[in-house]
Amino acid sequence: MKKLTFTLFFIALLGLFNSCKNETVPNTTPIKIAKKAIIPENLTTVSLKIEGMTCEIGCAKLIESKLSETEGVAEAKVSFEDKVATIKFDKTIQSKTGLAEKISKVGGGDLYKVVE
Repeated sequence: MKKLTFTLFFIALLGLFNSCKNETVPNTTPIKIAKKAIIPENLTTVSLKIEGMTCEIGCAKLIESKLSETEGVAEAKVSFEDKVATIKFDKTIQSKTGLAEKISKVGGGDLYKVVE
């Protein structure tokens, strides 16, 4: 009985030491690249008419969020009622065409369309 107890204790002790190895876990946190600084003198505002929005929270807020994350954009507001995105952006970093393309790609590219 003593041998069995000693053997079980020894196996448990080995398992404890093996589980406490100093292993490093690779860092899988994505690296964010710093955005270019927006210069107030370069700010311009554009309003873009959007087709395809069916709701305020799911569509308008999603587009607004994606625009706000876009490099060169200082501010973005999307009105579901008016079907218009009003965007303040640095014209040396971003363009009206680039912003229209960004909107068209939200949701996989099949949902929203910028119209003149």
